[in-house]
Amino acid sequence: MTRLGDSVQRASELLAQDLTSDTHVEQLLAETGARRSLDLSDLTGKEQAELIGARSVELLPSVDKLAERIEQRAAQGRGLHVKLGIDPTAADVHLGHAVPVIVLSRFQRMGHDVTLIIGDFTAKIGDPSGRTAERPPLTDEDIERNLSGYQEQVRPFFDFEKVRFAHNSRWLAPCTLPQLLGLLAQVPVSSLLQREDFRNRLSEGSGLTMSELLYPVAQALDSVELACDVELGGVDQLLNLQMGRRIMEAHRQQPQLVVTMPLVEGTDGSGAKMSKSKGNYVGLGSTPDEVFGKIMSIPDRLMVPYLRAWTEWTDPEIEQATARIEAGTLHPMDLKKVLAGEVVSALHGIAAAMAARAHFVAQFSKKSFADAGELPSVEVAEHGEEGIAAVLTKVLGFTPSASAARRIAKQNGLRLIVEKDGQEQQAVVLPEAEALRPLADVVREAVSAHGGGAADAVYLKAGRKVAEVRGL
Repeated sequence: MTRLGDSVQRASELLAQDLTSDTHVEQLLAETGARRSLDLSDLTGKEQAELIGARSVELLPSVDKLAERIEQRAAQGRGLHVKLGIDPTAADVHLGHAVPVIVLSRFQRMGHDVTLIIGDFTAKIGDPSGRTAERPPLTDEDIERNLSGYQEQVRPFFDFEKVRFAHNSRWLAPCTLPQLLGLLAQVPVSSLLQREDFRNRLSEGSGLTMSELLYPVAQALDSVELACDVELGGVDQLLNLQMGRRIMEAHRQQPQLVVTMPLVEGTDGSGAKMSKSKGNYVGLGSTPDEVFGKIMSIPDRLMVPYLRAWTEWTDPEIEQATARIEAGTLHPMDLKKVLAGEVVSALHGIAAAMAARAHFVAQFSKKSFADAGELPSVEVAEHGEEGIAAVLTKVLGFTPSASAARRIAKQNGLRLIVEKDGQEQQAVVLPEAEALRPLADVVREAVSAHGGGAADAVYLKAGRKVAEVRGL
């Protein structure tokens, strides 16, 4: 059995245990966390390709072709040459930026040669992928500062001692106009303008510069210079990476394979990708408690994408955990605590992860929310006839719109917490339809459904935000 297979077997045994137990969770984090440095070179070419393919959105031409290329290079006594390009456009990095680096680490641990392309030349153009306007150019000082911050923040996911760095200004800056024109003569304009983001900007009249139009060609020359076997990138980079294949063929090179990773959805569950500008991100420099709390705030439906993106769990392990949830033997909240622990452990270590877990439980599992300090409140006499979605939006300001409140309900994040003397808190999950009903009616029905009589306190909870319902 392979080293990964042995680890999966041990982790599967732990996943079958009681995951409310700190002991079992700590053992699981230790087992799966150790995989971040696990030697994967004993996997066959087919197993390597399947492991990479399991975490990609697109693997072109196919998983089988990747396996063939791995075996081909092995027969030549070497590994693949894999590259990931970085345009250091920001100093602060979030979990979304870690996704391709984690896959690059797997290639590295499989025994392949990996290169990080520092786009000091292309960063001055600005990658137009997904942009609605031209990105401001960067100075050399900006690039150097951002690169230093990037490397330091993603270090928990990657071994920088075993990577080759290359600055693309070394081969792009000397490129002459005749060389560029000769290359562009082989690139149909239609292949550049087929990009949806380019078409949208042109149709909206927002403009498109020639430098942006040439960006995919400049990126493709990186692959030519290094004679790459594989290039990684986000799914929004697909057309750029395919241009690399086209330009390599024009240079009579064997075209690279393309592996794209998902753009992971942000923590707010709105459907938008994780982004600093939207505030729905987890910064790699955040404290353990901040990271743990943000992961715990995500809707349940994001647990599987997050497990796939940022942990070393295999698909069978994820399926084992979700099967337990469906069978009712594992509560989604307990799996989410494991996920949060995985992320904190990767960034800060297991001890910090377990401390953040304990702090979260102490803070959010109290017998009474009254112990948590002063909370906002809503008076039934004044707002009881208003729909719950309207109360959350207009009275408490918990959500930006009624549709956002309904979305939280749809994700099982809208609840009433009923407290009665001598009893445990009772949580009532409110479905989407209840979000439109009057607050007073829903509260009275919830109190009546839990033994009748008066309640000592009732709280309205939307996601992680809590308010007391007064005047019952």
